Amino acid sequence: MEKLTQNQYAEIIQKKKNEAHSMQWLFIEMNAKELMEECEPGVRNQTVCCKAILDALLEGDRILICPKTKNKCGGALTVRYYTDNLSPERKKYTSEPKI
Repeated sequence: MEKLTQNQYAEIIQKKKNEAHSMQWLFIEMNAKELMEECEPGVRNQTVCCKAILDALLEGDRILICPKTKNKCGGALTVRYYTDNLSPERKKYTSEPKI
């Protein structure tokens, strides 16, 4: 089994955000380890998964648990994506996260 790419993870994350939006949920929380186990059971692809999660952050989204690594990649990475406004005009998350 080939490992998923960052773009494939990004598509999965966006699909989950769209599903939450269609169910009128205000937000969804996503954990890196759980997402990897759901998408690639038994495969070690943590850095790619975490980079996709962090890249999908938009203005207003929050990092709830940030691993103590320099690149913020780890199974504990947990974020909250707000799904009430998924407009493409919404800015990407560019500043240092407030934890």
